[in-house]
Amino acid sequence: MEQFIQQCVNALQWGSFYALIALGYTLVYGVLRLINFAHGDIFMVGAYIAFFVSTTFLAPDGLFGFSREMTLILTIPLTVILTSCVGVTIERIAYRPLRRRGAHRLYVVITALMCGLVLENGNLALLGASRRTLPELIDKQVYKFGEIAVTNLKLWVIFAAFLVFIALHLVVTKTRIGMAMRAVSWDRFALPLMGIPLDKVIVFTFVLGSGIAGLGGMLFGMSYPVLEPYMGAMTGWKAFIAAVVGGIGDIRGAFAGGFLLAFVEIMVAAFLPSTFRDLFAFSILLIILWKRPTGIFGLPLTTKI
Repeated sequence: MEQFIQQCVNALQWGSFYALIALGYTLVYGVLRLINFAHGDIFMVGAYIAFFVSTTFLAPDGLFGFSREMTLILTIPLTVILTSCVGVTIERIAYRPLRRRGAHRLYVVITALMCGLVLENGNLALLGASRRTLPELIDKQVYKFGEIAVTNLKLWVIFAAFLVFIALHLVVTKTRIGMAMRAVSWDRFALPLMGIPLDKVIVFTFVLGSGIAGLGGMLFGMSYPVLEPYMGAMTGWKAFIAAVVGGIGDIRGAFAGGFLLAFVEIMVAAFLPSTFRDLFAFSILLIILWKRPTGIFGLPLTTKI
């Protein structure tokens, strides 16, 4: 039983990363009906931004020589802001011209895949293939409850994921910009007739989604401090699958799907050979989609003719 509880705690931490990335997927899809396949690589960019910002500020090798506490306080908002700028830049350069020209969704999806490859290979060309290590920004402490061990960093990751989910839910459901985002999702073409600036709503959506992915990348780098250019590829694909299983377009579904996928992966790796992890995880998720094609929280969409 103690081993099972320990693996549940590990699944909560791993699921937090999936959930943070999946929230960005479902935000963009919910507003634009666009699957932003570059989102996993924005997660990777966020981890690298956190690395460069923290090494710039941190003593004794950093430019400013700040303490670890001050470096952490500065790194979090700067990582979120700079990663948001990357997401907005991609939207402005790659997606907006296609949207204004009325391009078919297939071309937008291909463009999204291309943007992800540009981020990966651009990172590889500029920074090289050598792995980098995010400096330790907090003193790690281990709390033991019998045979169950939990670190303070693991608790912070889980807490951050739930805090982001609550804040995002409040933004989407309780604010005017959130109402505008839901209006875009319902009828994008009627929105300008109501005096709502469509481009501003879309930019805000990319700011939210990319900022959350950047925070996830930073937390991932702090937990598993080995950064490499392709770290966001498979993680991003799995987070996308988690969002689909939970019900893409629904914030609750994306959040729950991330934890569900992590729970299956961790339990399979804990009690079976690790080579079965992806096989069992994706097979179980396939069964869920077979029973509920729209995902756990997803609802069938009606098309107006």
